[in-house]
Amino acid sequence: MRLKEFLRSGHNPTLFASFLYFDISFMIWVLLGPTGTFIVEDLGLSDFEKGMMVGIPVLGGALLRIPMGLMADRYGGKRIGQIGMILTMIPLAWGWLFANNLPQIYMLGFLLGVAGASFAVALPLASRWYPKKHQGLAMGIAGAGNSGTVIATLFGPRLAEMYGWQAVFGIALIPLFIAFVVFTALAKDNPQAVKPMKVTEYLHVIKHKHTWLYSFFYSLSFGGFVGLTGYLTLFFYDQYGVSKVTAGDFVTICVFAGSFIRPIGGFLADKYGGIRLLVFLFSGAMITLLIVGTLPPVYVALAMLFLTLLFLGAANGALFQVIPVQFPKEVGLLTGFVGAAGGLGGFFLPNILGTFKELTGTYTYGFWWVSATILVAIVILVVMQRASRVSKAQVMVNKV
Repeated sequence: MRLKEFLRSGHNPTLFASFLYFDISFMIWVLLGPTGTFIVEDLGLSDFEKGMMVGIPVLGGALLRIPMGLMADRYGGKRIGQIGMILTMIPLAWGWLFANNLPQIYMLGFLLGVAGASFAVALPLASRWYPKKHQGLAMGIAGAGNSGTVIATLFGPRLAEMYGWQAVFGIALIPLFIAFVVFTALAKDNPQAVKPMKVTEYLHVIKHKHTWLYSFFYSLSFGGFVGLTGYLTLFFYDQYGVSKVTAGDFVTICVFAGSFIRPIGGFLADKYGGIRLLVFLFSGAMITLLIVGTLPPVYVALAMLFLTLLFLGAANGALFQVIPVQFPKEVGLLTGFVGAAGGLGGFFLPNILGTFKELTGTYTYGFWWVSATILVAIVILVVMQRASRVSKAQVMVNKV
């Protein structure tokens, strides 16, 4: 009954178009991860350079999300989404035809950030068609486009092995063109959406402490998801000596869990509350990453990373249930702002793993560092919960 109510409450063609746009864009955004083992072998990269290679696209996405979110608010998500897909074709063509050294890999990786910034366009475009009580599920469904990672990790290594890693970027132009056509045909801006405000009016969200707290949480949940997505192929290949294709398959298994659990995270947050759910999910991720840091046998590590991305994927959905409810007028900008923080987390994580590996010769301390950071987030969430309870109790007392 709830599903039927949800389907009747919004614009489903826009929801599907937003999902597809984000899905294909996310696939393209993380392409350097699944093809990374081939690039590393071809160019002879160090551990630090490996981390930078898979982190730079995430950094590009982080820096571009705020302006794209702002432009989507002011000029319409459909128009900005179309422009974003056209611009994404540039680095794909570059990677296909010209890239043959590390500086070019870094540059095209940064330009792939345009695809990563699709997050700040697709989610507000879809969610604005749905009432507050269905915001979590709508954002979760559109946000499940991070399942594009599954496509990248499943097919990227195989195509690179068959045709070379440069050809993978050229082949990616095909689904991007299809997504552009579908998005153009189906997506529609909500005419009842809140009218855009002046840029100066948007900036008040930066002064709100919750903006920074949500940004920190998302730098761990989404940053952890996308950072691990980009680096785990290299991790399984380096640490356990599996083949390049098998390493990609392992990452596909992990990413599959984190991608499709996001709508469930949004749904559960609608029902139980986003902050409460985040405490549970972050606790699970902290424990599993501690275990991964011990570098257990390969299938134990695979199981723990599967659970880690499950927790982080659901946390992404839970967190974005809260944002459109608390910031309905600035949802595009705040999505971009918080999303940028998630991108920065995704940039730092592979660099943390790569740097610790280069300095200590092991991945252990990198995983433990991330786990300890998540513990800090859990403490903050618990404090927020208690403060909320005290505030509600005081309101009740004042009413009496």
